[in-house]
Amino acid sequence: MDFWDEGVIAMEVKVYRVKGVFERNGKREEFRKEYRAVKKEDVLERVYSEIGSKHRVKRNKIWIEGVEEIKPEEAKDPIVRKLSGL
Repeated sequence: MDFWDEGVIAMEVKVYRVKGVFERNGKREEFRKEYRAVKKEDVLERVYSEIGSKHRVKRNKIWIEGVEEIKPEEAKDPIVRKLSGL
């Protein structure tokens, strides 16, 4: 019996681009980040975690304007491209 025959679902890792704004010291700063993840929800959690940690911003001061799935070739982040096998 093969591993895949036991009802285990293979999950595909996708590339996502996130655009948004965060507020720090009364100033708004735009951001654009790219991540590899299985689900959109995983990407959102990572954005809140990274920006909050790096810029000392609370989650209610981070506004996500959009999350889109992109092709790995469209990624501009060299690390994301390398991990995608490009």
